[in-house]
Order: sequence, then structure tokens, then C-alpha cells
Amino acid sequence: MRHQKRGRKLGRSTSHRKAMLSNMAASVLLHKQIKTTEAKAKEARRLVERLITYGKKGTTHARRLAFAILRDKKATSILFDEIAPVYEGRQGGYTRLIKLGYRPNDTSKVVLLQLVDFFSEESKKDKKKSTKPVKKAEPKKAEVKKEAPAEESSKASEQEQAEETAAVEEPAKETEETVEETSEEKVEEKADKKDDTDEAK
Repeated sequence: MRHQKRGRKLGRSTSHRKAMLSNMAASVLLHKQIKTTEAKAKEARRLVERLITYGKKGTTHARRLAFAILRDKKATSILFDEIAPVYEGRQGGYTRLIKLGYRPNDTSKVVLLQLVDFFSEESKKDKKKSTKPVKKAEPKKAEVKKEAPAEESSKASEQEQAEETAAVEEPAKETEETVEETSEEKVEEKADKKDDTDEAK
């Protein structure tokens, strides 16, 4: 049974897990936010909140305890000089987790671990909006573009039909003229024949 065994092992050995969490805590203090998986963020949050409590105490002993975890002089000085004074009036709850959805390759939950007072609520809403897919108005433009070629094609088809009818009418006229010429020639030949028969008589 696993009674009273708190914390996540995260698939790592003890030394690897401690080193990873201390590095994550230092990154949160330096950059004020980090993007990681939900399980790691929940473990790192416990460590970051404890470190901020050390920073609020401000004693030499607290500074040594914080440095023993972080092993980073720059992160320790930022913790005591910049971050701790901001949270003097806040009793706990120094961090927040913002869900960003799932990672594409292994579909693990991804979150943003943030320090609370360093980011406003507007930036929090913007982060959530940026994760949602934005619908673009491209299909409407495509429809408009499709309609324009359709009108052009209809005009082109009308012109082709007019040319075809003109081409059909011209041979018809020519045939009518040839028929008229042949009929006139036949009438003249008949008249000549009648004249010849009259002379013979």
C-alpha cells in the first residue's frame, strides 16, 4: 500500500528528480513563468511556494536554505530582492497553473506555471485565447473569387455561341445565293433552247 507517500516520482531517480525540480524552480524565479507538463508543474509549484516563503522571512538562515535548494546565486538574489517584497501582503497562493491543452506527440497535458502578481488577468485571458484555434474568413474570399471566374466563363460562352451562330448563318447565305444563281442559269438555258427550236421550224 502507498499510504502517506506524497509526491510524484515522475519516472526519475531521486537525485535526477531533485535536480530537475530545483532547475525548474530557478527558471520560474528568473523568467516568472515556465511551460511544462501538468505533473511536473504541480511538483515544481510546491517547491516555488516554499522558496517564496523563505524569501519573505529575509533572514540569513532563510537565504542559506533557499540557496541549498536553488544552487544559483542570481536566482536567490532575485527571490529575496524582487519577488519576496511583492508578496508581503499575500498569505500563500503565489503561483497559478494555466492549462494550454495537449502536447502533439504524446498528448500529455501542458500547462503554464506563472507567478501571480507579475502577470495581470488580461495576459491570462490572452494566453487562453492564443491557445484556441482562430477561425479565418478565407472561405468567403474564396467564394467571391470563384463567383468572378463563373461570370467571366458565362460571358465567354455567350461570345462563343454568337460566333458559332454567325458562322452557321454565313454558309446558309452562301448556299442560298448559289441556288439562286443556278436557277437563273437554268431559266436562261431553257429560253435559249426554245429560241433554237423556233429557228429550226
